[in-house]
Amino acid sequence: MTSRRDELAQAATDFALEHGLIGLSLRPLAAAIGTSDRMLLYHFTDKDDLIASVLRVSVDWSVATLRALPPAPDVRAAVLALWAAMTSDRMDRCQRMYVEAAALGLLGREPYFSVIGEANTRWTEALADQLVAAGSPVALARRAVVLLDAAFMGFQLDLPLDAADPVVDTAVEDLADAVVAITSAQGSA
Repeated sequence: MTSRRDELAQAATDFALEHGLIGLSLRPLAAAIGTSDRMLLYHFTDKDDLIASVLRVSVDWSVATLRALPPAPDVRAAVLALWAAMTSDRMDRCQRMYVEAAALGLLGREPYFSVIGEANTRWTEALADQLVAAGSPVALARRAVVLLDAAFMGFQLDLPLDAADPVVDTAVEDLADAVVAITSAQGSA
């Protein structure tokens, strides 16, 4: 059974995925999700606690989505399946909210700094697990995830500008080939 706090966190996450984190104000958020700012502060210590909860709900959903993917027959197929998952509408919005939070976290602002650190660990583990399930050795999967995660983030940041450009699809295929090369490297880890 979910608690009222969990229900509010989920509703607030849906709102933030639609409207973003930057400039998030309690009163409009509360009105949009059918409660009051006082009730939000009753269930959450303060706005930072609410934002941390929103980020965790988004990360939980994103990681669960990756973990729910069926094992791919090989590493190349895994990369392409991960990209397809990453570009779904909800995952795209989760990633954009992550970028907002990460930018504030880079400046040392809490709760962003701490929550993004936690998110990065969980996210990269889920990516690596997909590569391992597709046949990559564990150590090489972790190495490949550094490139994979950075490239995916770069593609996603540019995607609204390049969505119609067929070069993006070719670049993702090139990335898949590079990840295959890394995960099949002999004698390196």
